[in-house]
Amino acid sequence: MLIYNVTSLVEFPIEKEWLIWMKEKHLPNMLATKKFKTAKIFKVLNDQDQGGVSYAIQFHCKNQQLLKEYLINDAQLLRKDEIEKFGDRIVLFRTELQLIEEQS
Repeated sequence: MLIYNVTSLVEFPIEKEWLIWMKEKHLPNMLATKKFKTAKIFKVLNDQDQGGVSYAIQFHCKNQQLLKEYLINDAQLLRKDEIEKFGDRIVLFRTELQLIEEQS
């Protein structure tokens, strides 16, 4: 399994609007691509004032090929949506994580 992790630094004044948009529009649109099994939103709790609040959004993907297809076919359009809505009031950092082991 792969996790496509997008960490977003969101300016304080738009945090509530962005979070609603993320839950109601962006995550459903990402899942509608059929490239991801689940999506999870985490609030970063570290006490670091960087002019906003950080969230890590994790999209769980079955394999590298599906992620590659998303990046080629879907990513640009979905990113454009966010840029048009929030502009430069959000800073994004993307990482791809590969699950090595899971213990319960």
